[in-house]
Amino acid sequence: MASIITPPNNGLINETGQQYYSGSQNFRGNGAETKFTTTFDTDLYLGDWNPLLENYALNNFKIYTSTTGIAGSWSEYVTSFSVERNVIDFANTGAPANGLFIVVQLKMLDGGKYGNTQAEKAFGQIVEDNYGGYQYVKLSDIVANFLVGYVGKGKLIPNVKRTDIIFFAKRSLQEFSYDTLKSIKSSELSIPPSLTLPLPQDYVNYVRTCWIDQLGVQHIIYPTNNLTTSPYYTQIQDAQGIPTQDNFGNDTEGTSIVQDRWHTANDSLVNGRFDNLDLNSGINPYDFGYGVLNGYGQRYGLEPSTSQTNGWFNLNERENKLSFSGNLANQLIVFEYISDGLAYDLDTRVPKMAEEAMYANILYYIISGRINQPEYVVQRLKKEKSAKLRNAKIRLSNIKLDEICQVMRNKSKWIK
Repeated sequence: MASIITPPNNGLINETGQQYYSGSQNFRGNGAETKFTTTFDTDLYLGDWNPLLENYALNNFKIYTSTTGIAGSWSEYVTSFSVERNVIDFANTGAPANGLFIVVQLKMLDGGKYGNTQAEKAFGQIVEDNYGGYQYVKLSDIVANFLVGYVGKGKLIPNVKRTDIIFFAKRSLQEFSYDTLKSIKSSELSIPPSLTLPLPQDYVNYVRTCWIDQLGVQHIIYPTNNLTTSPYYTQIQDAQGIPTQDNFGNDTEGTSIVQDRWHTANDSLVNGRFDNLDLNSGINPYDFGYGVLNGYGQRYGLEPSTSQTNGWFNLNERENKLSFSGNLANQLIVFEYISDGLAYDLDTRVPKMAEEAMYANILYYIISGRINQPEYVVQRLKKEKSAKLRNAKIRLSNIKLDEICQVMRNKSKWIK
């Protein structure tokens, strides 16, 4: 298995249009050459060349060959080869025949245009993950660039450990992800009959939740706030109200009665929206206890925080799940949440608009943590860090005048 080594980043576009959009690169066999070097921004990963072995599924690419190069003539190359540093080596099987067309296809959602059968196509999402990648710089490149630009003889930092830079770079990325970078992720989920969903693996905090109607329009689901709660402890009690213990002396716990009541509650009793079914079941919103219809016409003063029909959600911290109100069963929802930017390799990227702020942040953290540093230098770096972070927020806010005008057009309506 070849190790992955990231090539140096020169800040320029290295891929051709065919490599970027289709994830494929062409070569031509000459009968003598046995090694072919790919130039994708994505590194090739070879688990195994043999489709019959388990590690074959780990490959992020496939190789196809053809004697003519026309559509429908391509077949997957399933003979022994190796990969090292993005160089494909056919030395074990001999040089490709003279005039043979060779294509390296990164995996993509539609499988690419090569392969004679569906089983041969390179299905995956490696290509799509690379779309828009030019707007970002990798965290590893941030560390390398910082060493070149800020560390050395005659510079503010004469020497520093690479591990220190990596630590502060990760901490900076985490802090940026909370209020500066576009770290909001969204998951499309269906609410099961249990009305609970586990939190995403890289969840840090929620942004909002909404359910999607048949038109694809989103409807905001509001947090319960003080409406209900999900208890952290649900001890089982005896007749005297004392929590019971198991054979090991630990408190025994059961399901939450509060949550069960909330899941089976009639939402009309909360939001005040009664229909004929509610009225036929004996619920009379106009009866104040002094006789049927005694208070007819006197319903006023609805609570704005509960007068909505989109439903509610809350966090069950005991189970680390999202809990929803009963009217949302089987609904399609989109859950937006914040990650810290370090959960996956794809996350560890910094927008180029915030790159300078990242350098300033790392520089300040390193200098401020060292002894015998002049305080005026530390304060100057602190101000520079704050100023560059503010600039990054403005750049990434992506404010467009046309969009502001579109929103403000609604404000010109007369309210009659």
